[in-house]
Amino acid sequence: MSESHELGQKGEEIATTYLKDKGFRILYRNWKWGKHEIDIIAGNKNFIVFVEVKTRSDNFQEHPITAVTNEKQKSIIRAADGYIQRYKIDKESRFDIITIIKKNEEFEIDHIEDAFYPTLR
Repeated sequence: MSESHELGQKGEEIATTYLKDKGFRILYRNWKWGKHEIDIIAGNKNFIVFVEVKTRSDNFQEHPITAVTNEKQKSIIRAADGYIQRYKIDKESRFDIITIIKKNEEFEIDHIEDAFYPTLR
């Protein structure tokens, strides 16, 4: 397993724990709808949240949020639509991004709520 893949998995573990600590119930991790995938699907009494997690080391040149391109957003939106239809979800939904930057052995977490909106243009 590559070092970047291991770092990505560690980031998803950290994001999962972070969300649980914030009162969310983790519904799925790495949920797939065709070729589309959502890193974490979480819920609380008010929302269902579709979360994209991006993890980088501090020597990476760009901030991890730049990796959530318009195309990536469209892919997440399509997967979320599939999830909502399949499980007949009747809750407010939102799209969050959690960025994690590893600095030495510490991890800096930034949770961006409502990071993007479900438009497929």
